[in-house]
Amino acid sequence: MDIALYLLAALLIVGGLAGAVLPALPGIPMLFGGIWLAAAVDGYRHLGLWWLLLIGALGTLGVIVDFVAGTLGAKRVGASKRALWGAGLGTLVGMFFGIPGLLFGPFLGALAGELASGTSVLRSAHVGVGTWLGLLLGTLVKVVLSFVMVGLFGLAMLFG
Repeated sequence: MDIALYLLAALLIVGGLAGAVLPALPGIPMLFGGIWLAAAVDGYRHLGLWWLLLIGALGTLGVIVDFVAGTLGAKRVGASKRALWGAGLGTLVGMFFGIPGLLFGPFLGALAGELASGTSVLRSAHVGVGTWLGLLLGTLVKVVLSFVMVGLFGLAMLFG
């Protein structure tokens, strides 16, 4: 039974790493679930409470960055409140349209919100691009944090 549980943990970890890039998968929660499952099967001998808290805190940070990155990108370029709401709504609606929706939803939402606030098309496009760059940076941070989580897990299993 332990082998099956370790295999499930490994699948969750690999799926979590894939989910750090693919928006259809809840990457960091899957990753943390796999790490926690492996620790539980091991009887928490190598990966105890403090390791799990540290890895969990990094995972929480990654989830937060994932949710707010697009909005922060829009805010960085001086977006209006409507554009910020549009970016958030575009992200939410985009989730239902897979990768294209998650790539273009926040951009289109910020663009529409900025246009609704009465600014020019060029300025609205600038805000949309800022939102999109924020999302790219957020994804990069999420990927880095995911690999740090796996690295800490490996360190704990080797030396913990």
